[in-house]
Amino acid sequence: MTTFRTTDTDPFDLGFEADDEFAAPAGGDPWRTAPAPAPAPALAQGVDPFADFADFPPARPRPEVRAEPAPGLASLAVNPFAELAPSPIPEAPRPAPIAAPEPPAMDWGVSAHDEILPDAGVGEASVPRIAIHAFGVRAETLAVIEAAAADRRMTRASVVTRPGGLEAAVDFYQNQPTPSLVMVETMDSAQRMLALLDGLAQVCDPGTKVVVIGQTNDIALYRELMRRGVSEYLTQPKSPLQVIRAVTALYSDPSAPFIGRQVSFVGAKGGVGASTLAHNFAWSMAERMEAATVIVDLDLPFGTAGLDFNQDPLQGVLDALSQPERLDPVLMDRMMVRCGDRLSLLAAPATLEQDYDIGADAYEEVTQKMRGAAPFVVLDLPHTWAPWTRKVLVGSDDLVIVATPDLASLRNAKNIVDLVRQARPNDVPPRLVLNQVGVPGRPEIPVKDFGEALGVTPSLVLPFDPKLFGQAANNGQMVAEVAPKSKAAEGIDHLARLISRREAPPAAKSASILSGLFRKK
Repeated sequence: MTTFRTTDTDPFDLGFEADDEFAAPAGGDPWRTAPAPAPAPALAQGVDPFADFADFPPARPRPEVRAEPAPGLASLAVNPFAELAPSPIPEAPRPAPIAAPEPPAMDWGVSAHDEILPDAGVGEASVPRIAIHAFGVRAETLAVIEAAAADRRMTRASVVTRPGGLEAAVDFYQNQPTPSLVMVETMDSAQRMLALLDGLAQVCDPGTKVVVIGQTNDIALYRELMRRGVSEYLTQPKSPLQVIRAVTALYSDPSAPFIGRQVSFVGAKGGVGASTLAHNFAWSMAERMEAATVIVDLDLPFGTAGLDFNQDPLQGVLDALSQPERLDPVLMDRMMVRCGDRLSLLAAPATLEQDYDIGADAYEEVTQKMRGAAPFVVLDLPHTWAPWTRKVLVGSDDLVIVATPDLASLRNAKNIVDLVRQARPNDVPPRLVLNQVGVPGRPEIPVKDFGEALGVTPSLVLPFDPKLFGQAANNGQMVAEVAPKSKAAEGIDHLARLISRREAPPAAKSASILSGLFRKK
């Protein structure tokens, strides 16, 4: 039997190891002597299918199984399962994960004085192409797993749910091969659960991971399950994100590079300034928030990122899309051009000499690989609709919709918001930026009415300032470089704080003040 070793910082270390023997009470230990279901005829007796789990990294205890030790666990002479009650033990409060913290409850119209959460410069990994079978007892558990299967992070996984729980799984796999991951729910006592798991071990193929969903929040049971080769133990998950993050953790590679947070900018219609705001936002992230950032211009025929940053690179995003299978960190670094100490640009060719017939898979592969280039990856999306556009929008960690206060923008923005809400039910709503507000002589939809029609309060409202934005564009500069104290520069910095969930370092604030004092007159 494989024994998992824990580190010295194991928060569940109660002074005994998982392979310690518990003294049985009078009459013998019931779960050690419980008869296991008959093994499959094709497998020999004594074969432990979980023995191959030794090649996998040790399972890490998760917050949902944390509980105060029972009084009887202080003595090794007491059977830890003797006092287990059939009713479920309340689950301990689960802290927000560090890898991808949830934003606070807000109306998306917070002011610059509102509290900013800790750094969120980490994206969320997606589940690989695996087959998942889930056997649930309660209808609520099956509903949560089905909701998780519909999430954008699990689009590549194939999920099948069945009723019956752990006992049904043992019967089903008597004559069926097991998938990559088996999730089983049980409402049985610890004794019967372990007996059924022994039966499941007899019919599991090598390499299959097992996640047990139970009702008992007990550390001794958790350690025993880990000792027997179970990959993870959950206590009645309440939300799809709990299931998604548990599955993702099982297939995460500790040696793989980090996953950056992908922020996509899209215009509700052409000419609303989405590209300009995306470029200025990326510059603010790099210079004000001091976070390494990559700006990717995906408008191949008409991209303006090269002009806005006064760069004319020989290679860019077209080279990456033409050979996505060869894209590695070295080639990626060669294709990008440095626009500052922390800002890199992957520019568009901006030429009409060729047709750009590139499949959605190439866009998906390139954008996924770009996440390893920096903590924040800003995508400047063109105002076109294609299969790859939909995939990028749905797969982004943050989505910013830029619109002007007119009827066409309202209709298109509502279509995008409705699409994203349906495809991303477990994510925060997209952020809305109203640009070019207050054009002289133009009838406009009031900001309040615009937001109410979409059900999204604008995160940023920028006034119409053609002189400032025109001067910055013609000079190949950002708005904050031309007018650091302008309302537009302050608003873009505010948007950067909202999305990055961090405050600008004191050094950056001092630098912005000095740049305003010593700029040329």
